[in-house]
Amino acid sequence: MRSESTKDKSQRLDAHELEVASGTRTYVVSPHVTKRSAEALPSRSPEARREEAVGLAGAIDLQIVGSATVTLAEIRPSTYIGKGKVEELKLLIEAEEITLVLMDCALSPVQQRNLEKAWGAKVIDRTGLILEIFGRRARTKEGTLQVELAHLNYQKGRLVRSWTHLERQRGGGGFLGGPGETQIESDRRLLQDRIVRLERELEQVKRTRSLHRASRRKVPYPIVALVGYTNAGKSTLFNRLTRADVLAEDMLFATLDPTLRALKLPHGTKAILSDTVGFISELPTMLVAAFRATLEEVLEADVILHVRDIAHVDSEAQAADVNAILAGLGVEPAGRTIIEVWNKVDLLEEGARQALVTASQRDGEGRPAVISAVTGEGIGHLLAQVETAVAAGRLSLDIALPPSDGAGLAWLYSVSDVLARETDETGTIHVTVRVAPERAEQVRRRFGLAA
Repeated sequence: MRSESTKDKSQRLDAHELEVASGTRTYVVSPHVTKRSAEALPSRSPEARREEAVGLAGAIDLQIVGSATVTLAEIRPSTYIGKGKVEELKLLIEAEEITLVLMDCALSPVQQRNLEKAWGAKVIDRTGLILEIFGRRARTKEGTLQVELAHLNYQKGRLVRSWTHLERQRGGGGFLGGPGETQIESDRRLLQDRIVRLERELEQVKRTRSLHRASRRKVPYPIVALVGYTNAGKSTLFNRLTRADVLAEDMLFATLDPTLRALKLPHGTKAILSDTVGFISELPTMLVAAFRATLEEVLEADVILHVRDIAHVDSEAQAADVNAILAGLGVEPAGRTIIEVWNKVDLLEEGARQALVTASQRDGEGRPAVISAVTGEGIGHLLAQVETAVAAGRLSLDIALPPSDGAGLAWLYSVSDVLARETDETGTIHVTVRVAPERAEQVRRRFGLAA
């Protein structure tokens, strides 16, 4: 009898989770704290925040019965929101037979337990939901390890959970079904043991990635990394640029596992394009830590494309969140080529779209690329900007090869960008190549060029 493959098992788990989720009557509560610190990032509208929370819940197919924004002047240590609002929501939860409440904020274990006790329903916070989504989306071994590590660290401080991830093949599932709360103290020890093992495995993943990056540097192809807020259109753009078929849907966190593909620029320059996990406001720090091995692709990138949903009402706030996360990873604009890609202009009215196109054509540094990854508008302009950025710092060399040196010509194609090639009446091959500085001396020695 054929054993069940990992893919079959994953599909079976997904089908089960979909069945459980679609029957889970869920209410979304989006707290809006009116007191903000002076250092806070640009503010989102309460309505947009609530819509994003509903979108997060919809990303794992929960049955959304309703949602509400709760305004509060300060956070209550025991229940996060005020006592009166807790009682008001209790009546609604009972009347609507709600079994799961999503609190769009970070709850302490005490706040979570108190709310569950008050409402008689399961309560998860923003971190728990994002972890659940990541658990559903992870497909590669690396992604699975990263999600599970983040989930275990999250669960470690919470005494009231279903602990189902200890019995599953991949991370996630912290609240959708499961055997219930058993042997909590034993589970704590098992959690810590599993965390240590996962950290060891991920350290090996990090070493493997470092070897892969070292191999790529020997080629060497420049690396172009896509970053951006979740659902900004990174995967659609990735597919447009590389003719790949990465999952690209109108949902939050459609892409989780990193993907690398070859990218050919207008004048023949070859690059590697990397699609990364989408960022989001209040991205759990444990997720940033767990996914650091993946996000190191961004640290190694020669050019970073910051993809923005320019049609979104909170585009500026989303951009600020992405920049804050990049800064936390050590990616600073100074000394780094970052191109802003204003995506989804096809969703704007004609006047607004033309205004953005005009802004993108102004002279000077920092011009954005205005595009639609869906229609292809502006893609040529974007590729030209990327090629200009990649070429910066590279050297152009003119080389003459005898007709018999076919091996030398093939080698040039493998280690450089051949910008022009022609053969004169004697058969001599004249080529103009562009090479990275670290490769230039090797090319000069190979063909006897003066420095």
